[in-house]
Amino acid sequence: MADQFVVRSLEEIRFWSRIMKEHSLFLRLGFRCDDTQLINEANQFYSTFEAIENKANALTFGTDPNVIRKFNEDVHTAVSYIWAFKRKVLGLIVTCQLPGANNFPLLVDHVSREANYFRNRLSELNAGRLEPLPDAIIDENVFFLKIMADHAKFISHLLDPSERKLVEQANNFSQEFDQLLFQAQDLSSMRPQAQTVPLLDQFLDQNRVSVKSLRDFKKTARDLIEECRIKSIIHPLLADHVFREAEHFLVIIDAFETSLNSNPA
Repeated sequence: MADQFVVRSLEEIRFWSRIMKEHSLFLRLGFRCDDTQLINEANQFYSTFEAIENKANALTFGTDPNVIRKFNEDVHTAVSYIWAFKRKVLGLIVTCQLPGANNFPLLVDHVSREANYFRNRLSELNAGRLEPLPDAIIDENVFFLKIMADHAKFISHLLDPSERKLVEQANNFSQEFDQLLFQAQDLSSMRPQAQTVPLLDQFLDQNRVSVKSLRDFKKTARDLIEECRIKSIIHPLLADHVFREAEHFLVIIDAFETSLNSNPA
């Protein structure tokens, strides 16, 4: 039987190392041509996380847990470095030291939050201190609802203004996920009294419906972008990137639902 620590670690690294690799590409594409130092740093991070992704895919769920624990530590170090790079870039943008660069400040903050999430998850796995289920349900949803709200805003602003219907749909999703995020934050502030199975079950059901709808919208947009059937400045890989993150969120919601129903007390 596979060690659950090994399984969870490899699943997290396989998913998030690809995300970090793609973040490096997206940041690089947004730099000006004379930002050579930043471009070189982004390229180095791309290579680093590509190597991590390849190693994670080569390891099996039967790998010695001690090997995985050391791998987690090494990946944590790499993620800490890319987190610091992203925060440095954000600082340069908001202090107007990168005029003309094509990275939204919110996007850079967004990708840094994902890096911080990833490294925290690695620390928790190695320390064996994963949150109790009710807390994990709330905290994961607060994190990912914000991510989904951000995605809707990015899509809206990267579509050509003439794509009025799609822009309107993206704006509607932005408002919907802002509201879901506020509800999740309210639920968080009511802990522990609000951590009942019926409330958490309804919370997950409501979020699942909205995430599925957004996931389907992202899939349609991705397919249309790949077929060159809509006007935008969205890179096809970015369209697929945000689609995969919505899929990942749905997997997390379904896993929580299963755990909640198997532990009703």
